[in-house]
Amino acid sequence: MRQKDYSKRTIARKLACLRSFFKFLYREGHIKTNPISAVSTPKLDKVLPKFLDVEKMLKLVQSPPADKISGLRDRAVLETLYSTGIRVSELVGLDVDDVDFISGVIKVLGKGSRERIVPIGEPALAAMRRYIDKRSTDKVRDKDAVFLNKSGRRLTDRSIRRIVDKHIRSLSIREKISPHSLRHSFATHLLDRGADLRSVQELLGHMNLSTTQIYTHVTMERLKSVYDKAHPRA
Repeated sequence: MRQKDYSKRTIARKLACLRSFFKFLYREGHIKTNPISAVSTPKLDKVLPKFLDVEKMLKLVQSPPADKISGLRDRAVLETLYSTGIRVSELVGLDVDDVDFISGVIKVLGKGSRERIVPIGEPALAAMRRYIDKRSTDKVRDKDAVFLNKSGRRLTDRSIRRIVDKHIRSLSIREKISPHSLRHSFATHLLDRGADLRSVQELLGHMNLSTTQIYTHVTMERLKSVYDKAHPRA
């Protein structure tokens, strides 16, 4: 596979399948030794996360029209994703009771059913208030949920992707951006403006600091770019 220029990730995935298969054969007594145990898994390259710069990010969150309830909802969705850095699954699971409009925090249920409290900015809270106040109570079927579809039911992960794709296209942004890219933008912009890595780890809900360290590569690349352009002897 290496000779055929397969990616390291593809090789690792196929090796994982083989490891499971031979482990089964060994456990069931079909083979006396496990031939795959001597084969090492290639070290995967770290893929830098895609994100939007601050200017494009602000244009994106401000792009939904305010004259329709769907526009108010989309604005609240985009503002909340960027303001908090929460995962899409955490956003769609958000209930009205999870939002503390006075203290400016939300309670989210993350991976492994771990709860955490995340600060949310005033623009996002204001967008959420406008949306909740304007939506029709007659059609609301899931009264607990913050974000609803036109049938009054809780939005799904796929719905969020469609919302992000729609407004990305409306701005003719060429970068391949997903809802998760807003989480990447959140973390990158915080680090670019001086936030420490440990705080960003807590905000993102990462168990290990090593997961958050991918963003230091992004900010370092930017620092190097600034250095190369600005230093007379770079």
